[in-house]
Amino acid sequence: MPTSSMHDNILKVACIQLCAGQNIAQNLELVELHIRAAAKAGAKFILTPEQTVLMELAGDALFDNIYLQDECASLKHLQKLAKSLEIYLCIGSLAIKNSDGSVANRGFLIDPNGDIISQYDKIHMFDIKLKNGDEYKESATYKPGNQLGFVKTELFNFGHTICYDLRFPKLYNALAKLGAEIIVVPAAFTVQTGQAHWHILLRARAIETGSFILAAAQGGSHQNGRKTYGHSIIISPWGDVLAEMQDEGDIIPTGYIMAEIDLAEVAKNRKNIPVLEHERAFN
Repeated sequence: MPTSSMHDNILKVACIQLCAGQNIAQNLELVELHIRAAAKAGAKFILTPEQTVLMELAGDALFDNIYLQDECASLKHLQKLAKSLEIYLCIGSLAIKNSDGSVANRGFLIDPNGDIISQYDKIHMFDIKLKNGDEYKESATYKPGNQLGFVKTELFNFGHTICYDLRFPKLYNALAKLGAEIIVVPAAFTVQTGQAHWHILLRARAIETGSFILAAAQGGSHQNGRKTYGHSIIISPWGDVLAEMQDEGDIIPTGYIMAEIDLAEVAKNRKNIPVLEHERAFN
């Protein structure tokens, strides 16, 4: 288990950025490479993007490569990795087959013992049509969750969200009221919506809740033809950008970003601007 640092509130955190394709083994190898590099640099909490090991929305390419949770080799591999590195590892999400044949877009928090201590099924389904004509209907394949994902660890209080959840502030408000100090947003944002809304929404959620927001993203052109925005980011409770993965010209890189966060800032911000206490019900 992790040992206490000189300042118990200080935590090094990292977000992994990927461009996952259709080959699970290759995706797993790359994410492990970046997780190991971030852990070597001192990160004790590491977040991966939405659909970490397989970027597929539907069809045979998805259903031929997903499993019940207890049979998911990728999840077991990442649990062993977290244990070997003695880190908290949040797998942003994996496509997991449910016992009734439906599919969940499920995130996991793994502790330094390699145990799953929290899991969350994405609540809000990405069913939209963009201005450029691109259309997505996540609910055609995935079954939405209906439970908050929150857990208290030895080092921090933690809340799950996934991608499209970002547009629903009541979810973040509920997690903050439970005590979440770190709220994660693993994502695969489209380029169009990312350019328009990614930074604004993430900073808003941090400011509204007085939480650290960590967003690990898919970024680049994927094998299935989809293009994602990237720009993984770590934001303070005041809304300051502490780290961001920048594009390199026309190239959206993979890798990791890292920041040292002071969890005491959460209580300080919530005391100074107590919006969670001031919120009133209305018709």
